[in-house]
Amino acid sequence: MTVTLIDVAEAAGVSRSTASRALSGSTLISPETRAAVQHAARALGYRPNRAASALRSNRSHLIGLVMNNLINATFHTVAEVVQKRASADGFQVLLCITDADPEKENDVLAMLDEHGVDGTIVIGSGRSADASNALLSAGRAVVNLIRSVRGSEAPTVLADDMDGAKDATEHLLSLGHTRIGYLGGSADATSGRERFDGYRRALSEAGVEFDERLVRQGPFTTEFGAEAVDSLLDDEEPMTALYAANHEAVFGVLPTLSARGVSIPGSLSLVCHEDMPWLKMWQPPVTVVDNGAAQLANVAMDLLFQQIKDSAAPDGRTYRIGARLVERESCQDLRSRRFGE
Repeated sequence: MTVTLIDVAEAAGVSRSTASRALSGSTLISPETRAAVQHAARALGYRPNRAASALRSNRSHLIGLVMNNLINATFHTVAEVVQKRASADGFQVLLCITDADPEKENDVLAMLDEHGVDGTIVIGSGRSADASNALLSAGRAVVNLIRSVRGSEAPTVLADDMDGAKDATEHLLSLGHTRIGYLGGSADATSGRERFDGYRRALSEAGVEFDERLVRQGPFTTEFGAEAVDSLLDDEEPMTALYAANHEAVFGVLPTLSARGVSIPGSLSLVCHEDMPWLKMWQPPVTVVDNGAAQLANVAMDLLFQQIKDSAAPDGRTYRIGARLVERESCQDLRSRRFGE
């Protein structure tokens, strides 16, 4: 026999309306009652008819999460936070990977509109303004995360990449390094532009001449990281420090440094942008710029729920989450120790 909502309500000892609110994530229901109803639903094998519910309430209880890739550790954290927050409020998440391809991204956003999602968080190419604005026009909530989108009417949540990059570069400068390599993302991405600007600003304020031979900028891929660090190491005038500002490229940078026998920090000091467990466990543990991934995701979900639950109009504002330098053991002070020891 088909298990009904009435069966769940009776098993949990509540009314049908209370069971319905509990399963839909209503904030009017206490956590204890919600847990009891959810336990009863699982025990009985109850499966709500979401299509019928969507027709009644004009809500699908679906949230789209659009991402460039699943290599980036920040994106992993965002996915975990979004899933937990959505589940706690009775929403399901549709995860879509676009490979940073604008055409694929626009197709995905159109598909999410067709499926009637209540809202979408977009970590994309930065070129989806028309598609995301179409979602807003259809009454769907949208938040841009980590990448700004010129022309988008949706709110945007960004990390403070410029100040984070400036802090990383200033840290290396304070240790006596002046030949600081920079390995960053492409300029068409918010992080690529702002981290490079922070690097150059720190050099300028310290009176250190910018040397383009120490710079490599390219796609957010492991392969680029390996090729770029190889070419930097082959330069006739070696760098004494490297700021790896392209997170996906780090997966190619570290193995390449290890394969070439580069001692960290003895031969090269290293700072990476965006933290992940792998960097803390590396030998030696790597100094990083923590971009506040969990905070980024939570603010994005707050803004999304404001649009979904409170019918708040999207304000198009940009919200910033501060970055912080986490010092570990991958940087050497050239002022007090002879380089190469």
